[in-house]
Amino acid sequence: MSDTSLPPNGNQAPNGGAQPPQGQPQGPLLLNLQYTKDLSFEVPGAPEIFTTLREQPRIDLALDVQARPLQQGGNVYEVALQIRADAQANGPDGKPQTAFIAELVYCGIFTLNVEQNLVEPLLLVECPRLLFPFARNILADVTRDGGFPPVLLSPIDFVALWQSRRGPDAAGQQPANA
Repeated sequence: MSDTSLPPNGNQAPNGGAQPPQGQPQGPLLLNLQYTKDLSFEVPGAPEIFTTLREQPRIDLALDVQARPLQQGGNVYEVALQIRADAQANGPDGKPQTAFIAELVYCGIFTLNVEQNLVEPLLLVECPRLLFPFARNILADVTRDGGFPPVLLSPIDFVALWQSRRGPDAAGQQPANA
C-alpha cells in the first residue's frame, strides 16, 4: 500500500498533480453552463390586438452584452446576452400601438484560460457568439407561442458591437490614404 493519496477523481499526473477529468476539454474557452436568467413576454393590448392587427408589427430590437467575474481574480465569468424586442403596429385608428414586448437575458458561465489582454474580446465577442443561436431560438419560440409571427434575429456582428462599445480610439483607426 502506498502513502500517496489520489485526488477525489482518482487521476494522478506523472508529476504528482491532479489531471483534468478525461473527456473534459481544457482549451482557452470553456462553456460550463448556459441558462435563461430572465424572460418576459407581454401583450399589453390583448385580446383586442389580435382582432385589429392587419399587418406584421414593426420590431425594434435592442441588444447588449454584459460580463462579470464570478470570483474576484478568478477565471470564471458570467456572460449575459440581453435582448429586447418591442413590436409596434398601427391600430384601427391609424395610431401606433404596442403589439408585444419581449425581453430575454440569456447567460453562460465560461472558464477562460488565456492571457489577460485576450479576456475582454473573448468575453464580449466569442462568448455571446456561442450563446446567440440559443437566445435566438428562445425569442422566436416565445413570440410564436404568444400568437405572433416568430421574431427571427439576423446574425449579429459581435466584433462591431464590441468595437463600438470601446469607442473610436480603440477600434483600430485606419491611417488616411494620401
